[in-house]
Amino acid sequence: MQERSEKTRRRLVHAGAEMFDLKGYANATLIDIADAAGVTKGALYFHFASKEDLAEAVRQRGHHLVGEVLRAAADGRHTPLQALIDLTHWLARTLQEDPMLRAAYRITGEQAGNDRPTGPGFHQTCIAAGRHLLQRARTAGELRQPAVEEGAETLVDAALCGIEVLSRGGMTYDELSGRIGALWDLMLPILVPPGAEAAYRTSAPAKDPATGGRGMREPATGGRQD
Repeated sequence: MQERSEKTRRRLVHAGAEMFDLKGYANATLIDIADAAGVTKGALYFHFASKEDLAEAVRQRGHHLVGEVLRAAADGRHTPLQALIDLTHWLARTLQEDPMLRAAYRITGEQAGNDRPTGPGFHQTCIAAGRHLLQRARTAGELRQPAVEEGAETLVDAALCGIEVLSRGGMTYDELSGRIGALWDLMLPILVPPGAEAAYRTSAPAKDPATGGRGMREPATGGRQD
């Protein structure tokens, strides 16, 4: 019974992400979400007391996805700066493939300025992840010293925010990935000591840094559940 309940909750979070991404937080209704999940509205209310609670679950899942990337980056297979480059490519691809991440951004934008505390905005979550990897790169001696302190943070912040804006504007993943690689080709000579840029791959990694290439979508759902 508990396993079935957890599965239903996951379906609802995924359906909520799809509806918030498609219609926006304000326009997506609980009936829309219950229908997309294949459950009754009563089953939705069993798991979430309100649309706000479901939106928060979607945002938290988005935070978790970013956390998975950071945990994978700590495995030592790549330097922190290479992990940061890979984070930008992961963000570009996941924004194309996973409504969870797009919905987390959209909910943050639509709820900005309201009176309900929602925790850190999703933009801030991604920026914090980038700054964490940048600080690790600085500690590891990968960056020029001391000339790139605030300037490096500004470049990385702008890149991470810009990826979401370009993706939302309809740019394909291939085009966006190419632009990200070209951006790093320009940034690396500024960030690292002379000649060190050759040690980094600026193109997308062969596998997803968080999942080893596995997709992030929930499995297809069947009929309505109570």
